[in-house]
Amino acid sequence: MIIETMTGRLFANRFRPVIIQSRGLLTEDRIGNRDIVGFGYNGEPTYLDRSDFPMPAIRWQENTPDVMALREKEKGDWKKLSLEEKKALYRASFRQTFSEMDAPTGEWKGILGLSMLILSSGIWLYLYFKVFAYQDLPKTLTDPERRLAQLDRMKKLDVNPIEGLCARK
Repeated sequence: MIIETMTGRLFANRFRPVIIQSRGLLTEDRIGNRDIVGFGYNGEPTYLDRSDFPMPAIRWQENTPDVMALREKEKGDWKKLSLEEKKALYRASFRQTFSEMDAPTGEWKGILGLSMLILSSGIWLYLYFKVFAYQDLPKTLTDPERRLAQLDRMKKLDVNPIEGLCARK
């Protein structure tokens, strides 16, 4: 009987069609001897743990003799299975539980730290340029008397006459 199942698997693997995906060929050597159990998230035989789409296309673990024995045992009465066997069957099909998928990872701390680092480096760069690189503002921008004199000069020269300082309304 063992020889029959091994030869059946051998011929089944030889005649299994090649699954074509958009990025190339996905053959038996890429997914191992995992079972393809569904369509998956995007039609490709890949494994993804997603709480919004909890049905991956292939099983998580490859088919080992222990897992195959448990799969034969699960075809019978589930009350005869122990809790450890049920957990082993689940872990053979899925990598994580829903609570493990939805658990906080602490990724926000790294993002916040990097954001603060970029923000502080920007502030330090601004202060460096303000102190060392930029010259003082000209007196025509800081002294009120000179600003009024410049405004008077602009009116006399008729600067921007249509919508500017000298526009008549």
